[in-house]
Amino acid sequence: MLSFPHSHHSPPNHVSRLLPLRRNPNFATVLHLSSATSSPIFASSAVPHRQEEPVQPPDTVISEDTLRKHNAKSIALVLHRSENANQLHQEVVPEEEKLRILEMSLVTKRTPQFPGSIYIQPSQSETSKPPLANIFYGECDEGDDEMIMRALEIRRNVTVEIFKEAMQKGKFGITYSNNLASRLADFIDYVMIEAASMKQLPEFSHSTFNARAKTVIQDSNVVPLIRWLKHNSLSYPRIGKLICMSRGKLETIKQLVEWLKTIHVKGEYFGFVIMKAGEDILERHIEELDEIVQYLENNGVRRDWMGAVMSRCPQLLSYNIEEVKTRVGFYLDMGMNEKDFGTMVFDYPKALGYFTLEEMNEKVIYLKEFGLNHEEVGRLLAFKPQLMGCSIEERWKPLVKYLYYLGVGRDGMRRMLIIKPMVFCVDLEKTIVPKVRFFQDIGIRDYAIGNMLAKFPPLLTYSLYKKIRPVVIFLMTKAGVSRKDIAKVIALGPELLGCSIVHKLEVNVKYFLSLGIPLGIVGEMIADFPMLLRYNIDVLRPKYRYLRRTMVRPLKDLIEFPRFFSYSLDDRIVPRHRAAVEKRVNFKLRYMLASSDEEFAKRVEAAVERRTRFESGVMAMGDTDAHSAGFQTTNDSLVDF
Repeated sequence: MLSFPHSHHSPPNHVSRLLPLRRNPNFATVLHLSSATSSPIFASSAVPHRQEEPVQPPDTVISEDTLRKHNAKSIALVLHRSENANQLHQEVVPEEEKLRILEMSLVTKRTPQFPGSIYIQPSQSETSKPPLANIFYGECDEGDDEMIMRALEIRRNVTVEIFKEAMQKGKFGITYSNNLASRLADFIDYVMIEAASMKQLPEFSHSTFNARAKTVIQDSNVVPLIRWLKHNSLSYPRIGKLICMSRGKLETIKQLVEWLKTIHVKGEYFGFVIMKAGEDILERHIEELDEIVQYLENNGVRRDWMGAVMSRCPQLLSYNIEEVKTRVGFYLDMGMNEKDFGTMVFDYPKALGYFTLEEMNEKVIYLKEFGLNHEEVGRLLAFKPQLMGCSIEERWKPLVKYLYYLGVGRDGMRRMLIIKPMVFCVDLEKTIVPKVRFFQDIGIRDYAIGNMLAKFPPLLTYSLYKKIRPVVIFLMTKAGVSRKDIAKVIALGPELLGCSIVHKLEVNVKYFLSLGIPLGIVGEMIADFPMLLRYNIDVLRPKYRYLRRTMVRPLKDLIEFPRFFSYSLDDRIVPRHRAAVEKRVNFKLRYMLASSDEEFAKRVEAAVERRTRFESGVMAMGDTDAHSAGFQTTNDSLVDF
């Protein structure tokens, strides 16, 4: 630096570098400033020369060849920044600092503030970070991939914020926007890719990424589509899946939903149907789907059923028309008519569209092993199509093995299939085994249990704790059945377990008690004939009135033969009684009713012959046989009572 004429001492070297140069028109000075750089920097000023030489400080070197410039102050500033730049190139920036600076460089804008909030200004060190070019200058190591992935993640977060902003402008709540954005990872990536590709277009070559992303979201009309789907009762998880499935072709979603409305699919099933109908459902033409629906309608599936069918088995929409025809023909070839087929599809649509043809053929072949022919299997599947949903290895084979050990043969299993095919659809360990153990606990033997199941297959479909146990407890406590007879009652009349306690069993027990029969005797009658409790009172009352008033039989006869109520009053009881009265013979109820017409006629002839011999005073041998035949003889003729 120059020394001043009136100064007594010179400033230090480091201070002299910071002092500005005075411009004196009377002399010209050329200074050489030493710096930390490798090459010296000169500051000069071109002015007229004076006669005297200026006083120079000891550390200043004057160059005669370089003149002083007018922008000496600017050159000093350049010198200062050049020193800092060289220092930055030499510094090693930590990886955490790199990620922080990278995130700051990709941030969209300052966090929005609300009135009254405190905004903390960033520190000077954060605002004066070096540019990315200086941080990654000359670097190429394994950490580059991590930095790139971090940059993509930051850019993805920026795109999510842009999408949330668009949702909020569309009058969606913050919570709904956040939840939906978390389900739109594929759509966010699609927006990022489209926004990046728009950089190549001339009209967007100078626009920012945020502006391009906003343009992509606006042009896709995703916000109005979300509002429309929400109006059609779709939850935000399904909306997110649908938008991701569309792969950017959002207009196909609305077209498909409008078509689903035409086949009566309800709004809450739109998302489920589209997601389960295959990944390419949004790429298929509406004409192909109409062809499938029309073919099903021609084969018995009503149009107003189509929505329920597709809602429960959307896989039908994933097949082409040839596959659908093959599946329909599989059932029609078993003798089903259009009405049975349409009802089967409506009851269990998965029987048509969920399983493979190989699985369907295997199950039909297995059902034929029970002695059913092709047409009988068709009728069975039309009545209970849920059989197609059962596994052979996991459901049918263990059940068949268990029933075989209980004494149920192939004919019994065939009967169970025909009467109650639902038995082959229930879980063995959870449903059947506990009931069999209960029957064993009350004293029923295994072979009797097998006979029960073959005789009354619906027994296995009843609830153990809501149906079977309450009936058993009622019989033992309210109907007079003893502990030793309960096994006999259940084994002989398993149908009692299906009766209502309030509306059937209790009503019948009260009726017999009203006839003057003690509760213990009622229990014995039930043990002798368990079906006694299954008849309606309207059936019991006329028979009892005829027995007491017309036949003039004591109540004891009814107690001895409670099966009397099982015979028809007009077809059996009245004709047999009239025949006995005409021949002037009398029989116990058991012998009068529990025989065929031919046996009854022979028994009447034998009784008449014995009565004739008795009247003539000639007693033939064999009176013991006569009494064993069950007839009664009297001195007086037995005529009208």
